[in-house]
Amino acid sequence: MASSDNQHALGKILDLTRMLSIFLLALHFYYFCYQVFYLWGYSSVFTDRILAQISKTGLFFGFGKSKLLALGLLIVSLFGAQGKKKENLSRAQTLALLVFGLLLYFLSAQVLSLCYDNELACLWYMALTTTGFLTVLAAGTLLSRLINLPFNNGDIFNRENESFPQNETLYQTEFSVNLPAEYELKGKIKSSWVNFIEPFRGILVMGSPGSGKSYFIIRHIITQHIAKGFSMFVYDFKYDDLSSIAYNAWLASKAASGKMPKFYAVNFDDLSRSHRCNPIEHSSMLDITDAAESARTILLGLNREWIKRQGDFFVESPINLLTAVFWFLRKYNGGSLCTLPHVIEFLQIEYDHLFTLLRTEKEIEILIDPFVSAYLNNAMEQLEGQIASAKIALARLSSPQLYYILSGNDFSLDINNPDDPKIVCMGNNPQKIQIYGAVLSLYVNRLVKLVNKKDKLKSSLIFDEFPTVYLNGIDSLIATARSNKVCTTIAVQDLSQLKKDYGREQADVIMNVMGNIISGQVSGESARQLSDRFGRIQQNRTSFSINRHDTSINRSKQLDAAIPVSKIAALSAGEFVGITADNPNQRMELKSFHCRILNDHKAIKKQQNAYKPLPIIRKVDDSVIYSNYLRIKEDIKDMVNLEIEKLLSDPMRHHLVIKKKK
Repeated sequence: MASSDNQHALGKILDLTRMLSIFLLALHFYYFCYQVFYLWGYSSVFTDRILAQISKTGLFFGFGKSKLLALGLLIVSLFGAQGKKKENLSRAQTLALLVFGLLLYFLSAQVLSLCYDNELACLWYMALTTTGFLTVLAAGTLLSRLINLPFNNGDIFNRENESFPQNETLYQTEFSVNLPAEYELKGKIKSSWVNFIEPFRGILVMGSPGSGKSYFIIRHIITQHIAKGFSMFVYDFKYDDLSSIAYNAWLASKAASGKMPKFYAVNFDDLSRSHRCNPIEHSSMLDITDAAESARTILLGLNREWIKRQGDFFVESPINLLTAVFWFLRKYNGGSLCTLPHVIEFLQIEYDHLFTLLRTEKEIEILIDPFVSAYLNNAMEQLEGQIASAKIALARLSSPQLYYILSGNDFSLDINNPDDPKIVCMGNNPQKIQIYGAVLSLYVNRLVKLVNKKDKLKSSLIFDEFPTVYLNGIDSLIATARSNKVCTTIAVQDLSQLKKDYGREQADVIMNVMGNIISGQVSGESARQLSDRFGRIQQNRTSFSINRHDTSINRSKQLDAAIPVSKIAALSAGEFVGITADNPNQRMELKSFHCRILNDHKAIKKQQNAYKPLPIIRKVDDSVIYSNYLRIKEDIKDMVNLEIEKLLSDPMRHHLVIKKKK
């Protein structure tokens, strides 16, 4: 009730003020246009006396004093105006109307000096001044109907509210990767650093094609680790993009330090620039479990859908058969024929000879016994289903070029051997991904097993487009390799891509065990998981409501996502979000970041133009490649004939020979 009375009293005061302004304007007209009013008969002795008394106060000293005072009272009365709020009113149009009214109100005095007819001049002057006065009154009333919000509406995407402090200090160690960056905090651009001071806890690089994974991140991991003396393995999906970076970084570091690891490159397209390497070299295959792991890797690499079906009869049977073949050739003649090409050719021999030779090795007897029983009992449909899966898959690798690379021994895969450190780059071809990917998977699995050991040098394993290779036990590598100074960097386009090739469980494990994550633009589940990982920050929230009289503003603080899903899905190229890991000796308070990585584009372009191509290792022509292909086939034929003859001539072992009646 009291509030209503106060509002009513205030309204009366404002009305009185407005009436006073009108009265003052009327006195102004009467005083300065007195002759016209006298001619019209609107003057009297009484009003003249009152006007004379008022003039003594100084109100009419100067033409504009009374006029300005009348306008002032009008403006005061408008301060309390409370019109009904209207959303579609234009602020600019209302202000333009106000300016027009003020100009008309003050410039109307020029009519008195321009017009020679005094009566007409006074009429025009009073009409224009009154029009200006009423226009100001109307504009002021419209201003009260505008919706005024006391907060900035320009930040429609809430960028300023979602910004947060980030690490601005450079933390350098003998293992670290440091990326210069800049970020936005409350509308200001600040310099920062993305410091991977503990790369041994794993680095996961995510981002859709074109987000800048290789250009802004992976190239710096390669160059900085090579400069710090790391041994290195690089899986180059689009050969020779990363291999060229690694090779030229190796040349620069070698020139600066004089002592660096040796450089090796493997690719299956340009054989003259490729070293040769046997992934199942007998000295690295210490027991039958190594053979089983290699067999599983190559077959799952060739049949990616088998990854989700491990444990099935028709998945495990071919793996057991291939394990037996691997181990047989590993044991035969000191492992002289223990290469993947010899394995492929050995599997193609007829079943009588195949099972006869495999039975001679006691360690694999338990593996091949089901196959021998099925063969002798004429269960040929089952047997063909078991063996054909391996034979058909491996037959895709029967290529003179692949045989040439896989049958050589230019280097071993123990890249972090203190006596013989290496930088090894292996290239894939997106157009031949299914074939090359399986062979490279075998290389990778054998290399990881040799690298993840104690008392070795620090090493860096970099996998571009990781889902295109199959690495068995990647989760255990990341979890255990830290103590052995093995830094694992995995680049993927999206978490769904990883789930497609590795299965949901394995993909989730990889995502969760990674200590360092940096991501460009991703969407869907990948973005949701990242947003949850970055946590929440306190953000200001402002809401408003509109009624007839005023605008009500409510302000509050609440925890909300530091980096929302929508923001991760809309990142520009070179813009990244992520979280870094620290260690007990060097703690970082600010681990999360949302920044733009700074690359010196001119310097990088200049470096790329000066890059030296990968060297020619040896001159290789088609005759050399094909003769090597035929030699491998002959090796298997000679070995089979020789061993069968030995068995036939030995009464003690003659019973091992299988000769099924047709």
